[in-house]
Amino acid sequence: MDNLAAEQATDWRIDWQAPWLAALRELGQQAHGLVQAGATVASGLQYVKQAHGLLPGWQFVDQQQLPVGQAYEAFICNQRCIPTRNNLHDFFNGLIWLHWPNLKQQLNALQAGEIESQGVGAQRGRLRDSITVLDENGGLLLAPQALCDALREKRWQDLFVHQRELWAQAQFLPIGHALLEKLVQPRKAITAHVICVPMVQAPAMCTVEAADAWLSEQLRSASCNLVNKPYLPIPVLGIPGWCLQNQNFSFYDDSLVFRASRTA
Repeated sequence: MDNLAAEQATDWRIDWQAPWLAALRELGQQAHGLVQAGATVASGLQYVKQAHGLLPGWQFVDQQQLPVGQAYEAFICNQRCIPTRNNLHDFFNGLIWLHWPNLKQQLNALQAGEIESQGVGAQRGRLRDSITVLDENGGLLLAPQALCDALREKRWQDLFVHQRELWAQAQFLPIGHALLEKLVQPRKAITAHVICVPMVQAPAMCTVEAADAWLSEQLRSASCNLVNKPYLPIPVLGIPGWCLQNQNFSFYDDSLVFRASRTA
């Protein structure tokens, strides 16, 4: 690992007590500690993967193993190897692979299938573009129906203020690794694109493992139509408990962040 990469890794200011990292904390701290001690991101993730018996048959490898000119997604699918650079972006991508293995494999297979049939091209196309949104900036929100309705209609005061107590029953699980990278330096405007599921439709999803199995099956059975981008935008620091400032309800009066519905 070169000095610059080592310095950048050491300087990562990751707050592992942040609520959005709760499900990733144990493995994340282990991998981060290895990188801080001088390991490459790929080798740190690979060590944690093997130590916990995760992702059998898959490997994290250095980015240099990706042949020049070969599509990243196609290489992963064909070789079952995940090229990984020494940066925060790929570090969080690796953690999502460890925690959402079924979903990541399913998304990768869809991407590789599109590349095989359509080629890489100047534009990704509708399906690949939608997969990228989920992969980079997505999340899964499990919530009471009232919260799902308020989010869909961008009724921010209802979502975060008038029905705030309902958030005790809700759970937001980040999926996008770019989203997690941005949250290392939290800003009010950070917005995720979520698949919002009423709790009555998925009552047993109390763990990331269960959510991974459920969402992967939705993609496999085409119950979740990714081509139509089934996402709802949510400014994540508005989630109760995710930001001290949102205890003051004037936090939600910022119309540049909590934007009104176009039909309002």
